[in-house]
Parts: sequence; structure tokens; C-alpha cells
Amino acid sequence: MGFKMGIVGLPNVGKSTLFNALTKTAAAQAANFPFCTIEPNVGEVAVPDSRLDQLAAIAASKQIIPTRMTFVDIAGLVKGASKGEGLGNQFLANIREVDAIAHVLRCFEDGDVTHVDGRVDPVADAETIETELMLADIESIEKRLQGLSRKVRGGDKEAVQQERLLKAALSALEEGVPARSVAIDTEDAKAWKSLQLLTTKPILFVCNVDEESAANGNAYSQKVEEMAALQGAGAVMISAQIEEEISQLEEDEAQMFLSEMGLEEAGLDRLIRAGYQLLELETYFTVGPKEARAWTIAQGTLAPQAAGVIHGDFERGFIRAETIAYDDFVTLNGEQAAKEAGKMRVEGKAYQVKDGDVLHFLFNA
Repeated sequence: MGFKMGIVGLPNVGKSTLFNALTKTAAAQAANFPFCTIEPNVGEVAVPDSRLDQLAAIAASKQIIPTRMTFVDIAGLVKGASKGEGLGNQFLANIREVDAIAHVLRCFEDGDVTHVDGRVDPVADAETIETELMLADIESIEKRLQGLSRKVRGGDKEAVQQERLLKAALSALEEGVPARSVAIDTEDAKAWKSLQLLTTKPILFVCNVDEESAANGNAYSQKVEEMAALQGAGAVMISAQIEEEISQLEEDEAQMFLSEMGLEEAGLDRLIRAGYQLLELETYFTVGPKEARAWTIAQGTLAPQAAGVIHGDFERGFIRAETIAYDDFVTLNGEQAAKEAGKMRVEGKAYQVKDGDVLHFLFNA
């Protein structure tokens, strides 16, 4: 399990350039006019994790299989999208399918790249898209409440729960705040998620800065970071221009280029890490002579469900999980030494898998 992140933003903010760089493809046409991305482009990238390489080296694994993250480059949005302006309906439909939203904001000056509103104001851009998503949610909720009324009158428990949650979301939206601001009880979490409201999606603001601002940011990115802090949202700074350049280089050349720019790592690494934090995800590993592999799970996942990410039979027939912490595996130089040192634990169905755990599952077929 990786996760799917939709890249959204107004036209000409650098969405497609960033997508091309991150997926190392030219699938998305980066052009200086609105709606150059008509269909949502989908690209998968390996999630960089140096721990996986180290585990593979210790176990002499023949193959290294990282976990993957999916990026979806979604058509640019304009004011009125909630009413079908531009490619609004398509945009809104595509955004429902992703786990989180990476909202790319233009934080650079460039007279050669036209801004759809003729000015550079990333905070106003963010408000434009948020407003359209909120208006779309309001319209959707009002229609769904009408459709639920008969079932609610008939005492349908599921319909009553949906109505209560939809009304809570509508109340927040009518006050001008996104539905993600609504506090939801644990017993309502599953039903809340199934509503698929646009403004419940976790959001990560991506500040697209010029090359000179890549290391330290600028006045525009600072305003975005302040806005994100107020909203409890994430923010990450990337130069799509730099990412595009390094995507064409070999790994050692890319590292040299990043060093020259005063950067410790590529924007992809920062973006994925911020996405993991946003969605509260973590990674565990399976290691052996054939392969070393990374698996993505939600924080707090129990051992049987973690096993189920590999195969449903692993979860259904789960017996136990032999567990070695990453640091112990590396420090003791492998599974056998960790066993001998008493660092391999046998965990049952109630065990919450930790980030970095090296696991071997035993199950009944």
C-alpha cells in the first residue's frame, strides 16, 4: 500500500512541470496556457528510503522493492469550477479519488509565465481553490440530504448517521471553513470517510519557488507557511524547475547539483515525507536472500492487518509476527545475530507495528 496524492492548483503554477519531474516522464504537457493538462496523468514513483538499501546489503538480497507513491496530475482549476466553469466538473470528480491533495502554489515571479489572474498571490490562489471545493461540497451535501430524507423518516440507522454527519459538515462549510475542521468521533470515522467530501481531504501546500529561493524560500513561501500553520496543514518548499533538471541526471550528478544549490535532498524526498506525515503513514520491511521489500501502512496498524497488505491469506491465517527493530537488525548485522542476542520478539494479534520493524509473518494457509 502506497498512497495517492492529487497535484492541484490554478493554471500555470507549475503543476505539470512538477509532475513531470517527480515521475521522470514527459507524460504531462507543460505549456504556458490554461488547461494544458486535460486528462489526469497518473505516475508512480518509488518511495526513497535508505533503510531499505542497508537492510538489503546486510541480507545480501538479490532484489530491492521499495514501496510506491502515486501522483495524479489534475487539470488546472479556475473560479467557477464548482459550477462547471473551465474543466471544473472533471477536476472535482478526479479529486475525489485521491487520498490527499498537494496544492501547488506559485511563489515565483516570471513575466514569461502568465498567471490566470494576472498577479502572484499564493494565499489568494489557495483561497480560490478552497472556495471552489467548499461550494462543490455544499451543493453535493444539499442534494444528498434531500435523497436521504425518506430513509431517515423510516428510521434507517445508516441514513440517520449520514444525515447527522452531512449536517455537521454543512454547518462548518456555511461558516466558511472546510469540512476537515469538523471533529469526528471514532465510531463515526468510517462513515465520515465514506462521504468523500472534497474538503475533508488532507491538504499539503507546495510552494513552487524559483531556483534562487530553493534553499531558504522567499516572501511568498513565508506567507504560505504562515497560512498553513494557522490551518494546521502541511507545507513544503520545492523548485519545480530544479526538480525537472535533476530528474534528467544520474544519481551522483543529481547529488552534486543539489549540493551546489545548497540543498541536502531532492524535493521528491521532502514531498513524500510530508505526505507520510500528513496521512500518518509508516513503513515496515520484509527481508531475505531473495528480496528486501518496504510496505506502507497507517500508524497504529495491528500485525494481522499489516500482514494483509502483503496478501489477504496472511491476515486471515495470521499466527504471529517475528519482529526485529530496524536499529537492532542493522547494529547486530542481520537476523541470526539479532535472534542470538534476544532482539527478535514474537508478537501476536494485538501488536501495533512500528515504523522500521523488520517482520516475518507465520500464518495458516
